[in-house]
Amino acid sequence: MSPAESAVRARRKLTNKLIAAHEAQRLRPFMTAEVTLIAGDGGVILGAEAVIEAFAAQFADPSFDTFERTTETVEVDAAGARAAERGAWRALHRGEAAPRSAGAYLAVWRKITGQWVIESELYVTLT
Repeated sequence: MSPAESAVRARRKLTNKLIAAHEAQRLRPFMTAEVTLIAGDGGVILGAEAVIEAFAAQFADPSFDTFERTTETVEVDAAGARAAERGAWRALHRGEAAPRSAGAYLAVWRKITGQWVIESELYVTLT
């Protein structure tokens, strides 16, 4: 595994921990200011502030537990400046054995001043 792939995988694990801890504001350093997120229902969220607000709204729901993203592959471009992360996601709620929704995702990461940040994410709900 390349250092870039390891770094992207580590950053994903950190975002999963922050979401599980319901710490929306601490997600900001993991995104570009102009990040684009396409949610599992097809809705588009533009910009880091809007993404942070969407997470905060989810965290306000007392039944919400976490969104878990499991990295399956990371491909890094030849220049080592961009990466495509593919994997599976699921939404977990307290007191529920099965996820309410789950599916596949693709995240585009960009290396800016030595740090990997999310440029865009696409989530597809499959269940």
